[in-house]
Amino acid sequence: MVTEKDRKLGNRIQKLRKKAGLTQEQLAEKVKLSAKFIQFIENGNRIPSLKTVYKIARTLEVKTQDLF
Repeated sequence: MVTEKDRKLGNRIQKLRKKAGLTQEQLAEKVKLSAKFIQFIENGNRIPSLKTVYKIARTLEVKTQDLF
């Protein structure tokens, strides 16, 4: 079940991705996921694993806790 916290995580990832100047496709390629999955995460429809959150944070050059 997706919660409000999951939606906030997705929104934060989206904001940081845009700030980094990356498209969903570019981020997906860098973290080896599909662009559709990135879209689902950003929309709060999917909950990423901790490993995925770590990869996204690393790619966006932020600390993992910055995503929460």
